[in-house]
Amino acid sequence: MKKTVLFMSLLSVFSMCINAQNNNAFAVQATIENGIIEGNYDTQSGIQTYFGIPFAKPPVGNLRWKAPQPLDNWSGVKMTKKFAPRPMQKLIWGDMNSRSEGVSEDCLYLNVWTPAKRNTKNLPVLLYFYGGGFVAGDGSEPRYDGESMAKKGVVVVTCNYRLNIFGFFAHPELSAEASYKASGNYGLLDQVAAMKWVQKNIAAFGGDPKKVTIAGESAGSISVSYQMASPLGRNLIAGAIGESGAGINPTLAPVTLAEAEKIGKDFAEKAGYPSLKLLRGLSSRDVYEIYDESQRFGFPVVVDNYFLPKTLPEIFAAKEQAQVPLLLGWNSAEIPGQAFMQGQLYKEENYVNRVKKEYPNDFETVLKLYPHGSEKEIELSATALAADRFIVYSTWKWFDLHRNNSSQPVYRYLYSKLRPELVDQTLASGLAGGTVKRDPNAPKPPAAVGAPHACEIEYCMGNLHRIKEYAWTDDDYKVSNTMLDYFANFVKTGNPNDPSVPAKLPKWEVAKAGDKQPPVMVIDVNSKTEKAMNDARYEFLDKGYMKK
Repeated sequence: MKKTVLFMSLLSVFSMCINAQNNNAFAVQATIENGIIEGNYDTQSGIQTYFGIPFAKPPVGNLRWKAPQPLDNWSGVKMTKKFAPRPMQKLIWGDMNSRSEGVSEDCLYLNVWTPAKRNTKNLPVLLYFYGGGFVAGDGSEPRYDGESMAKKGVVVVTCNYRLNIFGFFAHPELSAEASYKASGNYGLLDQVAAMKWVQKNIAAFGGDPKKVTIAGESAGSISVSYQMASPLGRNLIAGAIGESGAGINPTLAPVTLAEAEKIGKDFAEKAGYPSLKLLRGLSSRDVYEIYDESQRFGFPVVVDNYFLPKTLPEIFAAKEQAQVPLLLGWNSAEIPGQAFMQGQLYKEENYVNRVKKEYPNDFETVLKLYPHGSEKEIELSATALAADRFIVYSTWKWFDLHRNNSSQPVYRYLYSKLRPELVDQTLASGLAGGTVKRDPNAPKPPAAVGAPHACEIEYCMGNLHRIKEYAWTDDDYKVSNTMLDYFANFVKTGNPNDPSVPAKLPKWEVAKAGDKQPPVMVIDVNSKTEKAMNDARYEFLDKGYMKK
């Protein structure tokens, strides 16, 4: 009897907790192009949320590997109170903390956070694309949550887009059936569909379709660079934010359509499904497992003469990109120096030999640009070289191309805040987000020399309180407040500074065309603008990467 009473008491408490999660909200509805949707109005935060709004037909069956198709209208009221399924993917970099309803090919949904009151109009809009190397990611991840940004007076949208084989697979038969005679790039076309949805529908949430800024980190940042260049996306935006990444060699740069088709055709034939009919007849599971078994890391973006007519350097050099303000930057230690050292100790001989192997004709220049006077200096130089070759150079090239081929302002940052310790020391940080189980037999990793890849997302979106894995400090919250304010100001005005309260934030200066030491906002506990000191490194790398 006592056990029964205890069980009933626990059940009652549990039910109260469940109800408490929703007791601050009431239902609200919005009328959009395809029908009426119902979300929640949180009376505590003042923010309305609509989660899992479809923006294209489910890309399943005969629509697998096709450009996103317009939705049919619906009757009645569609419930949009839960995050919809995320795109087909596996856990690549540990637990990325998705809040979505499972994994599915039926994944083309977006989410809206808005601070609009009943008569609010013309609010600025942020549309955020997640990262994950075009093989993983999800618009429901807590680090992308839009509530904190919405409290700054911005309508926030996150959208899903197809990934890996489902989002970037090209094949000759797919090109033949498409009206634009090309294939691949479906994930990027999904983003265009989301951008068009925002243009048509964001006014229903108090947003202004003429004030839309797109943003993203890593593959999301690369997406922003492609959308700025694409004739399909560049006229749909008023501003752009890029966090670590651009679609420029050597970082997920595009290949020709012929090369992409050959990659896809060879893949399909090796898997035993040489025709499109056979491929489309496969279940989601079969496609997922065939792709997984291949151990491929995605499929390339394509110069398809539709979404992407030329490479990004060609488009920007011709001044054919979106002529909009751009804010971009990278982190101070994007990837560990061991990615360059390949497991060798930070010793003089090891470092010099690695440099000679990678740059046999220019090793003396590289050793001057990335010096090696001590083991600590070698560690810093190896980290910088690994990061530059991984993702920093491409982001710098995007920065350099836009500031020299646009009259619009360009703002550059270097994110440098060291991340605090993990709460659970049995875990280790993943490369692109989330955590993985730490190998108890592995030696303790060296102390961080800078801010790693992807760590700034929860800071700039004001979401430290949603990420429970790290022991956040007052300094972390200070940096987050600074970065969130900069980003919100930029979304509102195309300028990260706030002229109404100039003393609140350190002044962020514009990078001008031709400046050999352009200003860089170093974002840290005490943020400040400095002159760029290492751009000679990127100018050197530019000579090699632009030849390829």
